[in-house]
Amino acid sequence: MVNSDQRRRQLAREKFERQQQRRAEARNKAKRRNVIIASVLAVVVLAGAAAYASVGLTDGDSSDKAAGPESSDSASPSPSPSESSKPEPKMAIDKNAKYTMALKTSQGDISIAMDAKKTPHTVNSFKALADKKYFDSTKCHRLTTEGIFVLQCGDPKGDGTGGPGYTIEDENLTALGKAGADGSVTYPAGTVAMANTGQPHTGGSQFFLVYKDTKLPPSYTPFGTMDDAGLKVVEAVAKAGVDGGTGDGAPKKTVTVEKGTVDTA
Repeated sequence: MVNSDQRRRQLAREKFERQQQRRAEARNKAKRRNVIIASVLAVVVLAGAAAYASVGLTDGDSSDKAAGPESSDSASPSPSPSESSKPEPKMAIDKNAKYTMALKTSQGDISIAMDAKKTPHTVNSFKALADKKYFDSTKCHRLTTEGIFVLQCGDPKGDGTGGPGYTIEDENLTALGKAGADGSVTYPAGTVAMANTGQPHTGGSQFFLVYKDTKLPPSYTPFGTMDDAGLKVVEAVAKAGVDGGTGDGAPKKTVTVEKGTVDTA
């Protein structure tokens, strides 16, 4: 028998999954649009090359009559980082070491312990991004206070669609135990895990901070643990609630990551 609290958590999880799926579909649509645009541009470039070759093979008089395609500054927008495709950073960390990700935020400092032995690709990616100041001046764009209890950060665009232009593989998915009958496991308060599109191996730079035990499918890489002070920071943000009064949206207390670093513990 499913009680009301279990049903509410189930609905919240389903909403979370639907939102991730919609974002994935939006990115895929953008990718298809960019492929079409690239194909059109390739045709234009080839036509331009042919016109240039024909001009070069004619005399000077006929060159004045030839007209190649004109360039235009009204080109389509460049793909966002999440719409691009490039390899993840080369492995440059000690896979046997422990690291600390330190987030200096507008609401207080958050320290996250990471074990490279358990999640080498995730730790290596965060180290590479932090070294490039990727997380500096970014906002934690999403807070959920009903059903699931997380603060989501790591998006340079601040709307849930941004990313570094590559994806990393899922790791450590069995660390939280076997899924229950409802298909979920408990992500304990203090856990830091990777956000994704709802599909395997689609993590980028977005991650979420769990401030209260939360049941989710075991498909989000748990890669770190907040210190007590950091957990209290997130709890205070959650206590202030969501902008607009709903249980899912931008936090009322704006959380800006002023500086993000990753170093050996």
